[in-house]
Amino acid sequence: MPGQSLRLWDPVVRLFHLSIAGVFVGNYFFNEAGDDWHVWLGYYAMGWLLVRLVWGFIGPASARWSDFWPTRARLAAHVRSLLERRPEHRLGHSPIGALVMILMLLAMLTTGLSGWAMEEVDALWGADWPLQVHETAADALLVMVAIHIAAALFESFQVRDNLPLSMLTGRRRRLPDDPQR
Repeated sequence: MPGQSLRLWDPVVRLFHLSIAGVFVGNYFFNEAGDDWHVWLGYYAMGWLLVRLVWGFIGPASARWSDFWPTRARLAAHVRSLLERRPEHRLGHSPIGALVMILMLLAMLTTGLSGWAMEEVDALWGADWPLQVHETAADALLVMVAIHIAAALFESFQVRDNLPLSMLTGRRRRLPDDPQR
C-alpha cells in the first residue's frame, strides 16, 4: 500500500556502505599514504569488500548480485526510462546504479591490492607503478563517488523519495508502482 514504509537495505549492506564511505573519506582526504591509519583502514576496507562479495550470494534479495546485476536488457530499459522521463522504481539498485557500484567495488579492490603490494611485496620496493595504480584507482573512485552521490540525489528527485536516507535507515516509503517482494 502506498505511503507505508518497507524494509529495503539490510544491516550488513548499510554497515558496509557506511564503513567504506568512512574509510574512503578518511584515507583520501585525511590520512597520508603509507601512514599506519591509512594502511589499517585499507585492510579494514578490503575485509568489508570480502564480506560484501559473499553477502551478494547469501544475503537478502536486495543485496544479491542476481537481483541487480546490470545486464544489457536491464541497462537498456533503464536508459529508455530516463530518456522518456518515466521513473523506474526498483527495490534496490537501478541498473545504472548497479553498474557504477560494481565499478566502485573494482576501483576499491584495485586500490587495496596496489596498496598492499606497495607495503608487503618486497620485489616491488622502488617500483613506481604500484603507487601510480594506487593513486589512479583512488582518483577514479573519487569521480565515481561524486557520480554516485549525484545519481542518488537525481533518482531521489525522479522517484520522489529520499534514497540516501533509506541507506541510513534501511527503510523506504512504498510507492504505488513498486514491485512486490
